[in-house]
Amino acid sequence: MAKKKKSLDPLMDKLVSLCKRRGFVFQSSEIYGGLGSCWDYGPLGVELKNNIKRLWWEAMTHRRDDIEGVDAAILMSPKVWQASGHIDGFTDPMVDCKRCKHRFRADTLQSEVCPDCKGELTEPRNFNLMFKTFMGPVEESSSVVYLRPETAQGVYVNFQNVMVPARQKIPFGIAQIGKAFRNEITPGNFIFRTREFEQMEMQYFVHPSEDDKWFEYWKDQRWQWYQELGIRSEKLRWHEHGKDELAHYAKTAYDIEYEFSFGWKEVEGVHNRTDFDLGRHKEASGKDLRYFDDQAKERYLPYIIETAAGADRITLLCLADAYREEEVKGDTRVSLSLSPKIAPIKAAIFPLVKKEGMPEVAKKIYQDLKKHFKVFYDDGGAVGRRYRRMDEAGTPYCITIDGQTLEDETVTVRERDSMEQSRHKISELVDLVGKRINLRE
Repeated sequence: MAKKKKSLDPLMDKLVSLCKRRGFVFQSSEIYGGLGSCWDYGPLGVELKNNIKRLWWEAMTHRRDDIEGVDAAILMSPKVWQASGHIDGFTDPMVDCKRCKHRFRADTLQSEVCPDCKGELTEPRNFNLMFKTFMGPVEESSSVVYLRPETAQGVYVNFQNVMVPARQKIPFGIAQIGKAFRNEITPGNFIFRTREFEQMEMQYFVHPSEDDKWFEYWKDQRWQWYQELGIRSEKLRWHEHGKDELAHYAKTAYDIEYEFSFGWKEVEGVHNRTDFDLGRHKEASGKDLRYFDDQAKERYLPYIIETAAGADRITLLCLADAYREEEVKGDTRVSLSLSPKIAPIKAAIFPLVKKEGMPEVAKKIYQDLKKHFKVFYDDGGAVGRRYRRMDEAGTPYCITIDGQTLEDETVTVRERDSMEQSRHKISELVDLVGKRINLRE
């Protein structure tokens, strides 16, 4: 019998298993064998990801007067991608193994032989990462369109459309959350690098003389956002792009990196894109995209400071950062120590037993709380097992209705991370949970 190959990343294996077991993330088209590097978010996963996007959107738009939101179309005129340089230059160098036929990005290989079978590799060739399709009934060159490989271009071509009706003046920004698609050669590491993914990007338009000031400002703002998520600071760092990795359009670029079990990896970039993008679209479209400052009587193309984060990567970051294992009374306790702000379920409600009027009280509490938060009712099995299930789901609070509840209308509230329990009045639960998850003052 063949010996099972030892995993190179047992922590990620455990996380993938937990995600499927508890309904965070599933393989796309799994019953048909799956589709490579495509993933479906389950009941808990979609809540977690939506909570992350909501916090980002609130930080970028709701709390500010100088940033507007858009939702640009996925399909755009091919002229947009020609002007931006994606049709001619959005490529990765690809090589194939002549023996096992596996494909790799040439710029990521450490040697000149196949890392899987040590076979001989082909010469590198450029591979365009954009997905191509056709608009209309006839598949011909004139009907070619592309699934967008990034969301930024939808902001640049709408720069004036947003600025004028929103009555914004520079400096101001445009934020967008949306899907993007890249035909990656070597995707992997679960939901870290996928072919279909979701971006959370903000483009901030500034006077060219103030680009350095605003670049440092947004570096600080984005770093602080991860602190609000409760991410461990020692697992985060800045990486500055050197001359050999700096994009041709960028003046300066920094990445926020997180230390995953598979190494330090980028989760967000902060880039000074200069006036490259507006300049290219101004030239290609023939439209004057310059900004006129009526006070200074000056007309200029703004510089753009971009903050670009991946919603899927940050979801994986939050899961990886929250994963905990500990011994409790001889058993291994697995929990997700997620910030209550982003936890999919805020509280679980348990009747201690299915009799003596406890289920009726528990269901009443459940109905009251669900008007305000995402909560879960569970009366299946021993209460200890119910706690463990909620720990794995990242639920910060469990509320148990017991015999004393029927006497004095108090319940036990158990906190996930410390496992400490305290008694509280039923009438206090909405405010108590709201304050603890920072949704109420």
